[in-house]
Amino acid sequence: MKPVRRDFLLELPKPELHCHLDGSLRIETILDLAQKGKIELPATDAESLHKAVVVQGRVKTLEEYLDKFQITLSVLQTPEALERVAFELAQDAAAENVRHLEVRYSPILHLEQGMTPMESLDAVIRGLRTAEHEFNISTGVIICGIRNFSIESSIELAELAIAYKYRGVVGYDLAGAEENFPAKDHLEAFYLIRNNNVNVTLHAGEAYGPQSIHQAIHYCGANRIGHGTRLREDGDLMNYVNDHRICLEICLTSNFQTGSIENIKSHPLKFYHDYGLRISLNTDNRLISGVSLVDEYMLAHKTFNFNMLDFKDFIISGFKSAFLEHRERTKLIKEVAHTIDDYLGVGSHKY
Repeated sequence: MKPVRRDFLLELPKPELHCHLDGSLRIETILDLAQKGKIELPATDAESLHKAVVVQGRVKTLEEYLDKFQITLSVLQTPEALERVAFELAQDAAAENVRHLEVRYSPILHLEQGMTPMESLDAVIRGLRTAEHEFNISTGVIICGIRNFSIESSIELAELAIAYKYRGVVGYDLAGAEENFPAKDHLEAFYLIRNNNVNVTLHAGEAYGPQSIHQAIHYCGANRIGHGTRLREDGDLMNYVNDHRICLEICLTSNFQTGSIENIKSHPLKFYHDYGLRISLNTDNRLISGVSLVDEYMLAHKTFNFNMLDFKDFIISGFKSAFLEHRERTKLIKEVAHTIDDYLGVGSHKY
């Protein structure tokens, strides 16, 4: 079997299910958008801005990590800016051979200059659609409600997700500060979402315990869990997640940066994998966490000694859990599985 090397991982077709639009800009794009929009930044050269916006080491709280987004959001208040960064994000992902990318963002964070949520969403979808035509990638948008915002805003965003269900939106999420802002407070929004057959993924078990994951699944109907680093604290719930094949969207680097784990070696990723949980690897925020998807795979290899067959499991699990129509997902899985089998020189399997 081939050894784990960066060039091999780069060539493998991969999914990315947990990637924030407003955390994944290019530094050069921020500078350009700021200049065009006469927007003040904490720095005006690439090196200094990089130090200001990319997390150095780790932060004290999740909220401190989220503060970095004030810089990126300041330049994302026009349809032109959103369309551009959506296109560039898909382009960057395609350069790593990401075959399916799900981009999450919250339209209500982009209204400071009078843009409507619909105009915002249309712009993001346009950017992604253009990238799909130019690169070998499929995309979808996940709309994020914000835990620490009003229930009314979550309902409005849920209604928007439903309206765009067949027009580029593939799911609904709840992001933002986790501790002291329980998901069940947003139950009315999720009632709308589930009753209109919209996919659900929730940030849970990152800055709060397994009860947050319990709420995400049993109150909100989550099909996937964003992060889930504290799931191991509740063995019974972990068995439920495993039995129901609820995918954990793992983001190693950002989990360390936000303090949800003490160090990379203490991350439960290997335990989860050995236990049989369905897992995908993701960047979370390509710019703010300073990572690419291949970086995350290499970090997992160096930390836990995962081999190429382990990464095959992660990749197939990610595609199986993607918010795609069943026929499209099955077709993609078969294509990708055979590609990986041929590449690794192992026998083909039925997926």
